[in-house]
Amino acid sequence: MAFAANSVFCRWALGEASIDPASFTAIRLLSGTVILVVLVALANARPSKLLSSGSWLGALMLFIYAAAFSFAYVHLTAATGALVLFGSVQICMFGISVYRGTTLSIMQWSGLITAFMGLMVLLIPDVAAPSLLGFVLMTLSGFAWGVYSLLGQTSQAPLLSTGANFCRTLPFVSLLLIFTFDNATITQKGVLLAMGSGGLASAIGYAIWYKVLPHLQAATAATSQLTVPLITALGGVVFISESITLTLIAASVLTLGGIYIVIKGKKA
Repeated sequence: MAFAANSVFCRWALGEASIDPASFTAIRLLSGTVILVVLVALANARPSKLLSSGSWLGALMLFIYAAAFSFAYVHLTAATGALVLFGSVQICMFGISVYRGTTLSIMQWSGLITAFMGLMVLLIPDVAAPSLLGFVLMTLSGFAWGVYSLLGQTSQAPLLSTGANFCRTLPFVSLLLIFTFDNATITQKGVLLAMGSGGLASAIGYAIWYKVLPHLQAATAATSQLTVPLITALGGVVFISESITLTLIAASVLTLGGIYIVIKGKKA
């Protein structure tokens, strides 16, 4: 739900040109950092522990994911962006897992294919031919998020790791702002949406993600993220009175059924 909300915040802000991609990324990561530092303090953990937690690789992947994601959506429709993003996440996480020697059962492979078919059923009717720049940026974003997710499987302190990674993105954010300052477009609405994306959907959502990742096989973690476009679509039904269609029902059955098969396949 947090990931789906993040997509909505980003598309809402950039789709209405309420803010430029660089400023959205900067405010998103900065507000996420502030919230996480506060949460670390409330958890009675010394803020100094942030200096010894997380990693520069994790921070770099987080920054690349967030920045490329924002810039890509300037050139892509919502459906096209989601299809490219989650396709590249699957390729990255499964590819690295197989390279590391992880073997998947036939049942798990069939579950993955079924879940991805659900994503295609949901999104392909609205997919437009992507621009090359948008495609490259969203693919880069997906691969960065895949690496960031795999790094989280070894996290022993998810809140500290997430907070430290966000803190370590700030030098990268500073460089981004230096090179894009002249093209900045900022409105109150854009700032609020970026803060919601960073402080709520990203900070809290990513801390929870790092909390559960050590307990998930990479295949399960990768496939479960295919629920994000589905949750976004269901949110449209609940909050903005969009209709329930046969396409949405079919996509729900395929995606959730495929994820269930992947989870059960681990025990097979």
